[in-house]
Amino acid sequence: MEAAVKIPLSQRINVRLIIFSAVMLLVIGYPIYLFVDEAVSGGIHYRGDYVDVNLQAMSTFNFDQVNGTADQIPAKWRALDGKRIVVEGEMWAGRSAADELNRFDLVYSKTKCCFTGPPLVQHFVKATVVGNHRVPYYYDNRVRVTGTLHIDVKKGDTGAVESVYSLDVERVDPIS
Repeated sequence: MEAAVKIPLSQRINVRLIIFSAVMLLVIGYPIYLFVDEAVSGGIHYRGDYVDVNLQAMSTFNFDQVNGTADQIPAKWRALDGKRIVVEGEMWAGRSAADELNRFDLVYSKTKCCFTGPPLVQHFVKATVVGNHRVPYYYDNRVRVTGTLHIDVKKGDTGAVESVYSLDVERVDPIS
């Protein structure tokens, strides 16, 4: 009877196995990391002189569309009032056909924001470009917008809330 030959570890593990393992770890691990990071941070990442904010997270809370007050906005979002932020989303200027804008609404996604019903006021950030400047209207692209966030519940002529967030825009960059 022959004894079983034990193959050394250096022959059982080769470069292909190491590369395969690394790729699988990346494919599975990176999405898990992103999910856990957003869950832990709540969509707010302090990056030195600005705050990176997740617009979808910032708009996902219950808010009375008619009689809402600033107290209904979660404290973590109210704490960003007056802070310089960077946020990603899509531009919406429903009443403009111009190629350049000085005012627009910013929304997480024009097609995905509102699966549970009509768009809510907290889904939109009223953006105004500072100074007499204009920015290109990137109507088909996601954009990265930098500016100063203001938390200010404003009511319209009908008495219903027409805006919760406003942003003094410094720059708008398309995301490829």
